[in-house]
Amino acid sequence: MERAFSIQQAIAKMINGAHLTRQEAQVVMSEVMDGEATSTQIGSLLTALRMKGETIDEITGFAETMRLKSNRVHTIQAGLLDTCGTGGSGMHKFNISTASAIIAASQGVRVAKHGNRAMSGRTGSADVLEALGVNIGINSEQAAGCLNEIGLCFLFAQLYHPSMKHAAAPRKELGFRTVFNLLGPLTNPAGADRQLMGIFDRSRTETVARVLEQLQVKRALVVGSHDGLDEISISAPTRISELNHGIMTTYEVTPESLGLRSYAVEAIAGGTPEVNANIIRNVFSGEQGAYRDIVLANAGACIYLADQCASLREGVVLAGAAIDSGAAKSKLDQLIQYTGELSHVS
Repeated sequence: MERAFSIQQAIAKMINGAHLTRQEAQVVMSEVMDGEATSTQIGSLLTALRMKGETIDEITGFAETMRLKSNRVHTIQAGLLDTCGTGGSGMHKFNISTASAIIAASQGVRVAKHGNRAMSGRTGSADVLEALGVNIGINSEQAAGCLNEIGLCFLFAQLYHPSMKHAAAPRKELGFRTVFNLLGPLTNPAGADRQLMGIFDRSRTETVARVLEQLQVKRALVVGSHDGLDEISISAPTRISELNHGIMTTYEVTPESLGLRSYAVEAIAGGTPEVNANIIRNVFSGEQGAYRDIVLANAGACIYLADQCASLREGVVLAGAAIDSGAAKSKLDQLIQYTGELSHVS
């Protein structure tokens, strides 16, 4: 089928310094995901985008096509939270957003955690959950059942975005961050309408928040810290662009403003999936220190996004109570048990 607009035209347009429309971006991403674009064309597209700088319309159009071609999880989207971030900070930290998602779920927040394996030397959310004993290979129907039953599910990106395979080789060969680093967190297969999204480039928090608005997300915090983390940091100020039903505000928070101590960024270092799994188990068992505090900062933000408190600082207190009461550990145990039983179903 001949398309009205092609990837070749898109590359030429961007090389000349022009931006793609939202509709053009949709068509081009469809060409990529249908396997109709060559590796050279995909690499050229991603390079031209990176050099030009991606616009709100371009990112939105790409994300819309990716969502359309994903394996969808059919569930109630209102009040559904995701904590998927971009990664790419280059710091070998432990899985903060994964731990935060479990704590939020333990407080009654419905969570569809989208994530993947590590793309480099890091431990991805899929890797650490597997090390914790969670069956990450559940299909969309099983994920919907898990979400309905225990209020939490994990959506392993490789299973839900099979068309992404066409872009995998060019991305790896290019070796730099591309628009796909942003697109993963924007394409939750369950259509979550609330999101805590960490990004590696804090200068783009407002752009990404506007993309989330275009994708019908109602409440979001797009965060990037001054120390380069794609999380709310306990080592430096964090820039936050908050989307609240179409209204965006941008501000900064510090560990102290959240009622937490400051630590050197090295204090939250992670390692292998097994190391990171042990860090999460220890935090959920009540261990004090930097690992707990950075989880509290981010889990508190999740609870705030669910409208269960009036401020981020109050969310931190509620997250601490979720750990200390044993609720967080119990929620992890439920996820392990529920998905484990699914692995025995033929």
